[in-house]
Amino acid sequence: MPNYDLIENSGVPIKAWTRGVAIEEAAKQQLRNLASLPIVHSHIAVMPDVHFGIGATVGSVVPTLGAIIPASVGVDIGCGMMAVETSLTANQLPDTLKPLRHAIEKAVPHGRTLNGGKGDRGAWHNIPRGPTEAWKALAPTYKQLSQKHPRIGDGNDLNHLGTLGGGNHFIEVCLDERDHVWFMLHSGSRGVGNRIGSYFIELAKRDMQAHERNLPDRDLAYLREGTQHFDDYVEAVGWAQQYAMTNRQLMMDSVVRAAKEQLPAFQLGELAVNCHHNYVEKEHHFGKDVFVTRKGAVRARLGDLGIIPGSMGARSFIVRGKGEPESFHSCSHGAGRTMSRGEAKRRFTVDDHVAATEGIECRKDASVIDETPMAYKPIDKVMEAQADLVEIVHELRQVVCVKG
Repeated sequence: MPNYDLIENSGVPIKAWTRGVAIEEAAKQQLRNLASLPIVHSHIAVMPDVHFGIGATVGSVVPTLGAIIPASVGVDIGCGMMAVETSLTANQLPDTLKPLRHAIEKAVPHGRTLNGGKGDRGAWHNIPRGPTEAWKALAPTYKQLSQKHPRIGDGNDLNHLGTLGGGNHFIEVCLDERDHVWFMLHSGSRGVGNRIGSYFIELAKRDMQAHERNLPDRDLAYLREGTQHFDDYVEAVGWAQQYAMTNRQLMMDSVVRAAKEQLPAFQLGELAVNCHHNYVEKEHHFGKDVFVTRKGAVRARLGDLGIIPGSMGARSFIVRGKGEPESFHSCSHGAGRTMSRGEAKRRFTVDDHVAATEGIECRKDASVIDETPMAYKPIDKVMEAQADLVEIVHELRQVVCVKG
């Protein structure tokens, strides 16, 4: 018996690991739209954290032949997770963790003000050495891309490298099932990745104007292999994914330095994970070399380590892939939203949020209501639905959470 359900549609099969987890009709329709495209290979895999997204469904794995759908990759290119184990244990943490949270908030620019313009609190104002040195490897390709496509270079770039951003991006201090301390964070390619994604989504729409009537949704416009715009997008998206990976490493370096000023002496453990969950890669599946787009999904080949975070008040998991071919070697990227940010703000109060995050050192004000745990699916159900995709290596619970 397969461990997925089939979502009824007229295109390629849609195989959904969603047993016991709700999936809204709007997300199903987005998946049907994707499945109807002639470029999709074999089938679409749906993860248990699936939910309606902008352009394409979050929690989807889409293999395409000779083309890429920029909106399926999205605008938070290379967004993903990083976690590192430490030698610290729970009994070495101070009774109050507020100074540690404040130290992390001071060490890593986070959030967004002034529409992301000059003076934005989420960007560096005096860029430190780490980002400056890391930028040297990124700068040449970025310069070439910006010369060909000037809009890509019109905004924040170096001054966002090593910063968190806003929305659902976070930095956490966690304890595992042994009471060992971990640092974990979630972010991507920041403003420059957003510009790359938005720009090529519009470029694909313009390139397909003559064929627009054949698309179920304009946002599913794709770039064909062999065209200049396709080649430029592959180069740009690869660069943004490298930027995102570097961004997470720089932030983790800052978090560790801040923690060492607040906590007893410690070492980093052997286990560290840095993985994307919004990205595209060329892979081989079901007899073909295809472009696999994971929008809100983590690669889970046999033995691959990944991270599946819960919400602010729920557990998170370090996992090892089981290499399930039907899922294109993938698993979920988190719990998945059950409602929009606006709906969460309308439905829940600060008191609700305070109760849901009891025992966690985090912000407990109206500005983070959209990220309250009740806005997300139960992580236990999500993990049960994908038991054939990953095995749990460590179970983490938050004690500190910094939100953008």
